[in-house]
Amino acid sequence: MVGDVSRLDPGIKEDFAAAGLSHLNAVSGANLAIVAGAFLFAGRLTGMPLPVRAGLAVLAMGAFAVVARPSPSVLRALVMGVVAAIALGTGRARDGVAALSATVLLLILFEPGLAREYGFALSVFATGGILLLAPRWRDRLAERMPRLVAEAIAVPAAAQVAVTPVLVLMSGVVEPVAIPANLLAGPAVAPATLLGFLAALVAPISMDAAQLIVRPAGLSASWIILVAEWAAGLPVARLAWPAGAFGLVLLAVAALGGWWVLRRRIGRRLVIAVAGGALVAVLLAGPVTSNWPAPGWLMVMCDVGQGDALVLAAGPGKAVVVDTGSEPGPVDRCLRRLDVHTIVLLVLTHPHLDHVGGLTGVLRDRPVGAVVVSPNRHPLRESARVSAELRTRRIPEWVVGPGTRWRFGPTEITALAPSVGAAGLTEPGASGAGVHAQGGGDPRWSEGTGDGSAVNNASVVLLVRWASGSALLGGDLETEAEAALLRDGVPRVDVLKVPHHGSGRQDPEFLAATGARAALISVGADNGYGHPSAATISRLTWLGARVHRTDRSGDLAVVPYGAGLAVVPRGKS
Repeated sequence: MVGDVSRLDPGIKEDFAAAGLSHLNAVSGANLAIVAGAFLFAGRLTGMPLPVRAGLAVLAMGAFAVVARPSPSVLRALVMGVVAAIALGTGRARDGVAALSATVLLLILFEPGLAREYGFALSVFATGGILLLAPRWRDRLAERMPRLVAEAIAVPAAAQVAVTPVLVLMSGVVEPVAIPANLLAGPAVAPATLLGFLAALVAPISMDAAQLIVRPAGLSASWIILVAEWAAGLPVARLAWPAGAFGLVLLAVAALGGWWVLRRRIGRRLVIAVAGGALVAVLLAGPVTSNWPAPGWLMVMCDVGQGDALVLAAGPGKAVVVDTGSEPGPVDRCLRRLDVHTIVLLVLTHPHLDHVGGLTGVLRDRPVGAVVVSPNRHPLRESARVSAELRTRRIPEWVVGPGTRWRFGPTEITALAPSVGAAGLTEPGASGAGVHAQGGGDPRWSEGTGDGSAVNNASVVLLVRWASGSALLGGDLETEAEAALLRDGVPRVDVLKVPHHGSGRQDPEFLAATGARAALISVGADNGYGHPSAATISRLTWLGARVHRTDRSGDLAVVPYGAGLAVVPRGKS
């Protein structure tokens, strides 16, 4: 716990952010205050006078900052840690507030750009909340519980309440799960910080001793990660809230209403009863009564925002995954909800970020049999990143041609396109004929309005069959590739995964030829691309297909229903 997150799993970062624990990913004033507090306590045990103990604490924090590398954020945390140490050493919140005010003023004078940084604002508000709110809340709670427990509750609650206005202004989100998550993770933060710091100091002298010290630190860190995973999986981990000034006004009104209710005994009892009932419903009744994952699901379109990620049933705990979305967290959480532990086959239809960016989320603690990729290797940067990740994990990477077939559990999959010779175009600014997977380019898959269309048109297209129906997964195909497929013969299916997030570049005859009665569109809310196109939605509706969208319905499950298929939405959480 010394600020080095260079090798931290991206999925864990996502969990920390969703659980309101992302401040633990970086060195903060809290880490330095822990170090300072440990040295103050040691100094008190040895009978050192207060000035000496304070000086020792400052020296310890300086050493910690050196170990964590003195970047600007670490130096700011050092200043905040000194403020916390002053308040801790004097026992007077007023002194801490004065020191905090002076510190903020000096830092802004030294670096005016800090006034526009949300990270700095979050640090200041959290420190201010701990100084102003935590002591009063601790004393009130201590009347009904042990003082140590009261302080453990008051400190994270005060910090979270203080930073909530900044979070609303910054991103339009409220994190009700952050307080219990910080409360559960809190006891492990101090051991992880102190033992990690001690191991870093001992390592230059004896690596064996450092390894012994760091093992219990690893156990503490594992507990924090476990709490983050649990909290991030709760349906109320993050609640949408209007951003900007309107969101602040609404938050102020809600806070005043809450204060008015809580200042009365009957109001407090009512809030406790409602909160307790909601907690039981979420933690106990929710998993029992929830209809998700939909029983007997055959395919799930995960809600990953503006991107694609589909899961095909391949047996208990197993699945075929088609694309990963743009970030690791959403697809990882989707697979966890479906209780998928093994990926028998991963298909990356084409190397655009919104289809391959979440690769590490799929690979997180899950073995993968093989990965199928498009013969088009552009954009080169994303293709290279994907290939490097697969090589590191020793996962085979395949390019397959039309007619390749697999069967896993209830699912039969047939590749329809592109041809193995459908190589990519030259990367913009590069020279030569581009990188070819095998053979020469196929002009049917290299047309369109530019390199982006060429990549989309080289998407891997899959026909999926089950005993009760079929689906066509078209990646990000556009009109040129759809017309080519039409000439080769488009199979009639029950479900169409609408290509390219329902963009306007759809061949009307292709859409009609599929005969699909359900059209699934994976799309992000309020995206800047105009997806899905109103014209595409109208045409699908006119053709008799019922349109389902992840931006409105969340995850979408295809399940057997009678002699056919049905679509079950999970709903937005």
